Amino acid sequence: MERYPHLKQTDPEIYELIRKQTNYESSTLKMIASESFVSFSVLEACGSILTNKYAEGYPEARYYEGNEFVDQIENLAINRAKQLFGAEHANVQPYSGSPANNAVYRALLKTGDKLMGMPVPNGGHLTHGWKVNFSGTDYVQIPYGPHPETGKFDMDQIRQIAKKERPKMIWVGATAYPHKIEYNDFAEIAQEIDAYLVADIAHINALIIAGVHPDPVPCCDIVSSTSHKMLRGPRAGFLLSKIEDRLQSKYFSDHKLNLAQRVDRAVFPGLQGGPHLHIIAGMAAAFQEALTQEFKNYGVQIVKNAKRLADSLLAKGYYLAGGGTDTHLMILDFRNENFTGKDAAKALAKSGIIANFNMVPGDPRSPFVTSGVRLGTQSLTTMGMKETDMEKVAGWIHRVCQNITRIDEESPKIRQEIADFCSQFQIPGITKP
Repeated sequence: MERYPHLKQTDPEIYELIRKQTNYESSTLKMIASESFVSFSVLEACGSILTNKYAEGYPEARYYEGNEFVDQIENLAINRAKQLFGAEHANVQPYSGSPANNAVYRALLKTGDKLMGMPVPNGGHLTHGWKVNFSGTDYVQIPYGPHPETGKFDMDQIRQIAKKERPKMIWVGATAYPHKIEYNDFAEIAQEIDAYLVADIAHINALIIAGVHPDPVPCCDIVSSTSHKMLRGPRAGFLLSKIEDRLQSKYFSDHKLNLAQRVDRAVFPGLQGGPHLHIIAGMAAAFQEALTQEFKNYGVQIVKNAKRLADSLLAKGYYLAGGGTDTHLMILDFRNENFTGKDAAKALAKSGIIANFNMVPGDPRSPFVTSGVRLGTQSLTTMGMKETDMEKVAGWIHRVCQNITRIDEESPKIRQEIADFCSQFQIPGITKP
């Protein structure tokens, strides 16, 4: 059966571009650490008639009529998220990760308050207080990050910064930190200074579900996440929180709402209008898939694949930021090379390996070119690849880096080899089972 038959008829230009992107994704190695593949079930939910429905408010408390069934859908998503992570409260309405993080600020801080977060060059996210983002213009970031030599957190140094600056909130989470995060250590610091602790697990949620990464939910006030990336859901965000606020008497003595209520109020009506119900249905479908043993096995395999890829690259003489990985990602460190991270990322893409250039701790180069390339294994794992396949991937990466000065000549051969290799695998949402 032809996919998108109606779109093909009514808008052949868009249809053709989608077809080309589909072919591209099925014939390249998707190694961007924030991307994956969703299932046909998630695609179907996101493309359903639920996109027609307005439902401002929350289940059983809407400002529109006709919500009997969409209330049930949102409740399914909420309850599955709570079950998946063992959370007291969940909000599944944020349109994406950045709006979810914006809601965290609205729920916990006042404009001008201090927060601790990792700057983008250190591996943090824009919304953790970076100066060009709302979080850096409306609030005051107290920066911390991995040690430039070890690439790992120095908790004694982080504690000293926190005790000196006394922020009201600490973000713990990253977009480019390849090691386990010990949330208990951050929780001790937050308790010492009466600060909120918020974990951003957008990159590592599947590893937490699989039990191969520490769990932030028991020791954090709020946990923020996206449902795309390795969770393999639609592009959206969600928030998990405690119900009661352990610091309410200190910062919100004049406020009658508990923490969960403040989170909900921050999302709606504070920042958003009507929720995207077709996306919430897609989230519910993804959460259901994530509740299976098969998904947990996938989370375990992601780390196995990442470790094998890292070991293979190290054996070929490459440097990795932090010396390796405990998660799904690693950062190739090209500080000692004549070419930049951007040079390497473009050469890899030309050869069929899709990654992104990225700063490394202590990077002497500009963020517009960087000295690093970030690689992730969750999409390759979703395709069904195992450790031995990672050795082949390392070999292609090596060939690209060895031939950067003549990549136009070498890349067509590598590109075809990779396309032939990818054709052996079933790709969710692309390859029909």
